[in-house]
Amino acid sequence: MNTLIRLAFLVLLAWAGHAYAAADWTEFPVPKGSGPHDVAPAPDGMVWFTAQAAGALGRLDPRTGHVDEVPLGNGSAPHGVILGPDGAPWVTDGGLNAILRVDPASRAIRRFPLPPDRPGANLNTATFDKSGRLWFTGQAGLYGRVDPGSSEVRVWDAPRGPGPYGIATTPTGAVYFASLAGSYIARIDTATGAATVIEPPIPRQGARRIWSDSQGGLWISEFLAGQLARFDTNQNTWRSWRVPGDKPEPYGVFVDQHDVVWVSDFGVGTLLRFDPATAQFSSIAGQQSDVWIRQLLGRPGEVWGADSAHDRLIRVTG
Repeated sequence: MNTLIRLAFLVLLAWAGHAYAAADWTEFPVPKGSGPHDVAPAPDGMVWFTAQAAGALGRLDPRTGHVDEVPLGNGSAPHGVILGPDGAPWVTDGGLNAILRVDPASRAIRRFPLPPDRPGANLNTATFDKSGRLWFTGQAGLYGRVDPGSSEVRVWDAPRGPGPYGIATTPTGAVYFASLAGSYIARIDTATGAATVIEPPIPRQGARRIWSDSQGGLWISEFLAGQLARFDTNQNTWRSWRVPGDKPEPYGVFVDQHDVVWVSDFGVGTLLRFDPATAQFSSIAGQQSDVWIRQLLGRPGEVWGADSAHDRLIRVTG
């Protein structure tokens, strides 16, 4: 019986391994004063990050810990960074009020400025649709689109004004954004640009970041309500889970390749893992100190975050 129990335990452990049961936590320092905000791990093993306080785009080599930084121009204050279909990092730069493409080889910068009548957009995050167009949010009360082929930049007023923050694309190509100040999520019609508001059941919840799972379900960090929520886009239904602790402030959210959800809690400075199958939160083994992670992103087997308070990037592997 003891042997059978032990074998059952080993099978369970092996199955759970894909879900980071034996997580490995690693911290990578970046240059002091960088103020890293968002990260974008690349297929070649490198990790790009926005050095918001330094007005630069950084690139970390996790194998050596070496960091290069690309200055983005006078007045730059980059917020988000993602990898485009072309393999290049694309940056939402609030200081320059522009979307930037940085060539990963030459480091040449291609700038897509917002229209002159849209100053101070407070650009936040971006996502690509299935047609290769980039959609972005501006917390000042707008969202927009960049067509890399034609260089056209279009901007729309967001419902209810200020607030657009996180944005994501589902596996089927639908684009949604979350409004922090507006406390809603919205679906963008990628053909017309029109946004349709989807009301969460709890008012003033502060929907901040948003990410899709493999089924097209949307996971939202409700910063003001202290909750992690999921919107089922097929059934039009909501579920939510209170993040542990007295005053949780869920900020970054990311869903990995196994549909495990990761969320950073700004209230206590920690990273949590949420298993949708058991509806349980768990802390990550190896975390040695507080971390204030504003954004999470990953590649198979790895989850990355930027700790802006301590000038370091965080990697969790399993």
